[in-house]
Amino acid sequence: MRLRLPSWTATLTWKSACFIVLMCCSLAAVLGVLVHVEVTRQTVATAREKALGKLTEASRAYEAGEMLPPETGLDPPGLPDRLRALALSGQRGTLVAQDGGRQLMWAAAPADGKALATAVDYGQSARTITGLDNAIIGSSVLAIGGTLLVGAFAVTRVTRRLHQTATVARRITQGDLDARVGDPRTKDPSRHQDEVATVAAALDTMAGSLQTKLQREQRFTADVAHELRTPLTGLQAASELLPEGRATELVQERVRTMRQLTEDLLEISRLDSGSEVVETDLHQLGRLARRVVRASGTDTEVVVVRDAHVETDRRRLERVLGNLVANAHKHGRAPVVVTVDGPVVTVRDHGDGYPEYLVSHGPQRFRTGGGSKGHGLGLTIAVGQAEVIGADLVFRQAGPDEDGAGGAEAVLTLVEARLSSGDGTLP
Repeated sequence: MRLRLPSWTATLTWKSACFIVLMCCSLAAVLGVLVHVEVTRQTVATAREKALGKLTEASRAYEAGEMLPPETGLDPPGLPDRLRALALSGQRGTLVAQDGGRQLMWAAAPADGKALATAVDYGQSARTITGLDNAIIGSSVLAIGGTLLVGAFAVTRVTRRLHQTATVARRITQGDLDARVGDPRTKDPSRHQDEVATVAAALDTMAGSLQTKLQREQRFTADVAHELRTPLTGLQAASELLPEGRATELVQERVRTMRQLTEDLLEISRLDSGSEVVETDLHQLGRLARRVVRASGTDTEVVVVRDAHVETDRRRLERVLGNLVANAHKHGRAPVVVTVDGPVVTVRDHGDGYPEYLVSHGPQRFRTGGGSKGHGLGLTIAVGQAEVIGADLVFRQAGPDEDGAGGAEAVLTLVEARLSSGDGTLP
């Protein structure tokens, strides 16, 4: 099983912090090693020169038969074996070694088959190097912490602007075309723009252009539908005066279809403009569903599992349910069942189900699946009116029932009203 890291590890702030810490640690390690090596080299060289200088004085005193300096002698007991062997071989050398808990820098030279050796204290030099190492580590930790705080602050400012841009993009996707980032860097030509400001400016420009095009399209649709309404009304009245016959019925049917299409286009244009006004009242959902079915004149079964009261716009809710029932009969197969279970209304048919694009992306205007007749506006209006009244409308494929038949299922979820006992109805 693959180990999944927490979601916050994928953020730009976290990645930037890790990068800053890694680079600071690498830089501190390299600088610390260089300083340690150089200081140690100089300290050892100084101690070696001091020990060799003392050994030179001891050699002169030994050759002159004078008294040897302190801590100098022939084959002293603390002399390291390696350095003793080097002196007996006829060479001079130095070596740092422990002697009774002390760190000494030994220097030895040959003298009549023995090792003339001397020692100087190396403890202070060793403590100096250790203190320097501790200072390097402490300053590195402080530098890393300070750099991390400054870097996190700078990165957070960038990510905050990116989050704001992403939030505005999501609002535009959800239909809020008035949303803008409004980065101050894009409004002042004298200020240099970074990459985030460039993206924000591009998003604002795109949103403005998209809003203009959609508004033009909405105005065009509304104007066309409005201009068609008057001649269609006259055409419908004239068709009623035609003599009875098959040709007259076809003309009247086409006129009614065009008139209904015009009314649907007008309704969609009003929904797109966001100018709809909701008039809410308290309604019993089961009774309202039965009224919609009776008005549709279709053979639709209504099942009330649990009735509920909802505070909504009755006309708009009836429009949603009426379109769902009409779509089920037009594009599905009987039986069509409307089920009321609390604030949830389900409209199901037993046909071939919804097209895949509709289930995945919702209804699209003037698009129907499977060569079905229609303009694809009924479900679009249902979705728009559901949003206006604050209801949630979901389209899905119905699971097989007892007969193994599937079908399409539209689920409308409203907000159930909480009634007080003074209204005569318990919640």
